[in-house]
Amino acid sequence: MSELLSQEIHLTSAEATAALARRLGAHLVPGDVILLSGGIGAGKTHFARALIQSILAVPEDVPSPTFTLVQEYDTTRGPLWHADLYRLSDPLEVVELGLDEAFETAICLVEWPDRLADLTPDDTLAIELTALPGEGDEARRMQITAPPRWQPLLTEILKETRP
Repeated sequence: MSELLSQEIHLTSAEATAALARRLGAHLVPGDVILLSGGIGAGKTHFARALIQSILAVPEDVPSPTFTLVQEYDTTRGPLWHADLYRLSDPLEVVELGLDEAFETAICLVEWPDRLADLTPDDTLAIELTALPGEGDEARRMQITAPPRWQPLLTEILKETRP
């Protein structure tokens, strides 16, 4: 397996988080899988919502898939699946949802990716969000971990994030 690259980013506001999500969304293609982790309230759904809304041809509401488990969208970048696996108790439920197939045919944003276990695809972009108490309600630390193929894209989208 190739070496993973890691980058930590300090985001000072919800808008900074959304802006980074929009920059990333503009480059995604079917087969790209983004794993979003962090505690409840860390900003996973906020990040996903901003990304999805930025690539919709026609604006629409982007609800959290907490209860539906998966929301599907037709975007300007191709089909997109937004999954929230928090309520899953067995990785085989991922197969029942069809998410394992979507990993190859759609852009996939997966909240609570630890529920995937051995079904986690190779070559994913992992984003962990952490709230930063004492720095404002909207400040976040974002840890991005990815295989080398993501490096050119990360360099591009992160250059606008640096102060």
